[in-house]
Amino acid sequence: MLNQINSINTSSFLFLISVLGMFLNQKNILVMLMSLEMMFLSITFNLIFSSIYLDDISGQIFSLLILTVAAAESSIGLAILVVYYRIRSVITVELMSLMKG
Repeated sequence: MLNQINSINTSSFLFLISVLGMFLNQKNILVMLMSLEMMFLSITFNLIFSSIYLDDISGQIFSLLILTVAAAESSIGLAILVVYYRIRSVITVELMSLMKG
């Protein structure tokens, strides 16, 4: 029981750090993407720990789905950033509104 509480505290702490990273640093898009990935990771940890505690495999399967979607989102986001950096030579959130078509 104590192990479950520690794991939930750990995942909650990771989620809190990632929320702070999203809101406190709104100028650097790379830090925002890393914070978003850490949010997905903390939710996945929580699902895995709960799945182990409840002896149910559905949480582990759902966490694999979340990690797959997070990896795809991360690769697409970084590819867009690389193309944007090649065009503008600057990556700032303020100038991202120029991408609207």
